[in-house]
Amino acid sequence: MRKFHRTAGPRRSFVKGLANNLIMKEKMETTISRAKEIRPVVEHLVTLAKKQQLAAFRILLSRLPKQAAQKLYYDIAPRYKTRAGGYLRIIKEAKSRKRDATPLAIIEFVK
Repeated sequence: MRKFHRTAGPRRSFVKGLANNLIMKEKMETTISRAKEIRPVVEHLVTLAKKQQLAAFRILLSRLPKQAAQKLYYDIAPRYKTRAGGYLRIIKEAKSRKRDATPLAIIEFVK
């Protein structure tokens, strides 16, 4: 797990915020390391939401804000009912961030 110069609590909150943004927008531009860090987190949440059970929905509510959990459970997860995994794709961009030349990537849900 990448540290991102944070202790455990702020790092969990940071990853939760990134996952929330990705679920709400379904596509996000971020650094490659951040994209690689949130990919397994969000893919696990999609797999959980695919079960369409109350217990799974409650776990989503404990890990995401209410709107993101509802969108994932009712809108995103049913799209991947027959897919066995690999719900996200990371596309490395040719450009980098201006201020520190960090390489950027786009992370998005596979259609």
